[in-house]
Amino acid sequence: MKITSVCTALLCLIFSFVSKAQNTNPFSNKKTEWLVASLLQNKTEETTILGNPTMVLSPYGNAVAFNGIDDALFLKEMPLKGLKSFTVEMIFKPESNGIFEQRILQIGESTGDRMLLEIRVLDNNWYFDSFVASKGVKLALATEELLHPLGQWYHVAFVVTPNSLTTYVNGKQELHKEYAFHPIEQGQTSIGVRMNKVTWFKGAIYKIQISPEVLKPNQFLKL
Repeated sequence: MKITSVCTALLCLIFSFVSKAQNTNPFSNKKTEWLVASLLQNKTEETTILGNPTMVLSPYGNAVAFNGIDDALFLKEMPLKGLKSFTVEMIFKPESNGIFEQRILQIGESTGDRMLLEIRVLDNNWYFDSFVASKGVKLALATEELLHPLGQWYHVAFVVTPNSLTTYVNGKQELHKEYAFHPIEQGQTSIGVRMNKVTWFKGAIYKIQISPEVLKPNQFLKL
């Protein structure tokens, strides 16, 4: 009986150790919610502020305005690590007089495996551009045929599964393509600019949310 008890205890200890070793990403089983104003107000050593992003009022609460020149936030966080499926949402307001290519959110490596939410600006309109690079295979979902006016608040969502990518604007599906996605394992996060500090975003961001699952439009953040 004593030998059996000792063996059982050892097996439990080994199982516990393996489980902890496999679950090295604190974000893997939970939703990540970033109120961007809170990131600015409650800055920690994990956050780097570039330029002078400023607090502004939005219909939903405090948001952060980026000037499209040198404002950005860098976070030493990687909420996509190990995720096979996920949904990234953002509530934001793109403004006029910004550059054509604007990277708003990048998660992952600078030039390796990564995910980006972007916009392209044409006159007084913009269109959504979502991008993934995984195991050397890159794919962007974007078309200038789906234009939206600048100067308004929007909700966008990017849904990634092991075999597809789908984009939404204000709960309406825009683009869908097949894609063999492999989890992004390392990197960090930049908000307001691409990670290599080019193609800055001009506008305001209220909230970013990453869910470790495939959400349907009726489960999205409410605009």
